Amino acid sequence: MIAILGWLTVIVPIVVTGMSFAYAMSGKGFAFWRYREGVTEIEFIGVLLLFLAAVALIYTVSMAIIQVRKRERLVEQWPTYNPLNQHARNQTVETFMTERFGDADFREHVRNYRVEPDQNLETDQIQDLYAQKKLNEV
Repeated sequence: MIAILGWLTVIVPIVVTGMSFAYAMSGKGFAFWRYREGVTEIEFIGVLLLFLAAVALIYTVSMAIIQVRKRERLVEQWPTYNPLNQHARNQTVETFMTERFGDADFREHVRNYRVEPDQNLETDQIQDLYAQKKLNEV
């Protein structure tokens, strides 16, 4: 019942306005109102809605173009993550850590471990390992 009442409050004003506007423009049919201001207001609202539809269309198309270009630029580039290189890097780090701190099983299961001062890592030591490995490969 409430839904029907809600739809009536939407449909009835549209029908009344449409019939009155059609009568004002063609002279045929039934008019609930015959004021020239009503016709002018309907025309104004029509122009306003047309303008807003054009703005929405321009915005939507421009955003679609921007997203397509962004996708082509970012997604379709060469992959930034190479699993083969990552595997080689993991092996390099694992070898380095085994030499410095002991094998992986020991490192993962030891309860307490005291790091000696000469075992501390330099700030860019891992990056230097990667660069050195890359130079050795070339």
